[in-house]
Amino acid sequence: MEKKTNGVNLNETLKKLEAISSWFDSQREVDVEEGLKKVKEGAELIKASKARLAEIENEFEEVKKGMADDD
Repeated sequence: MEKKTNGVNLNETLKKLEAISSWFDSQREVDVEEGLKKVKEGAELIKASKARLAEIENEFEEVKKGMADDD
């Protein structure tokens, strides 16, 4: 069973961040207002990803600790 922080899926998040990056790369002249929205969205995705990665790290540590307890 996969645990997710507020529905955060790292693969989906990376795809969204890639789409934001591609959007900026494809612009000849960036619409400042739209660019700001994209930057804010990217920042939120990064923040959520960091939180999920911290959870995953904690889960790995718990598994590792459980394996050490079995010895």
